[in-house]
Amino acid sequence: MNQTGTIENRTFDEIRIGDTASIVHTLVRKDVELFAVMSGDVNPTHVDEAFAKSDLFHKIVAHGMWGGALISTILGTELPGPGTVYFGQTLRFHRPVGLGDTITVTVRVAEKIEDGHRVLRKRRPGGTFIGGT
Repeated sequence: MNQTGTIENRTFDEIRIGDTASIVHTLVRKDVELFAVMSGDVNPTHVDEAFAKSDLFHKIVAHGMWGGALISTILGTELPGPGTVYFGQTLRFHRPVGLGDTITVTVRVAEKIEDGHRVLRKRRPGGTFIGGT
C-alpha cells in the first residue's frame, strides 16, 4: 500500500532482488475467531480458553496458517500487489503466536525468473489442489 493508502501493483520490471514489504500485526481474539470460522478449524487450542490453558502452550494461540495468510496479504496488496497469484510456499512454525503478541511479517525478493511463456493448467474435477509435506 502506498502512502495515500491506495493499493498499487508493481510490475515485474519494477521489482528488484532484495525488495521487501512488511506488515506488523498484533493478534487479537477476533483474528483467531474469524480464522477459525473461515478455515473450519475450531480446534479448542485456538478458541476455548479453558482448554487452551491445559494444553501444550497454556494459552490460546493463532492457527499456524494465520501467519501464512499474512504472507498472502503482503503479496496481494503490496509486493507485487493486485493480480498476484502465488503457487506455493514452505513454512515452518518455530513458536506459537499468542493473543497480544505483535509480529512483523516480511517478504523479501530472493530471485526473479523471466518466464514469459508459463502455461497454467486446469485440474480435472477431483484432482489435487493443495499438497505438501
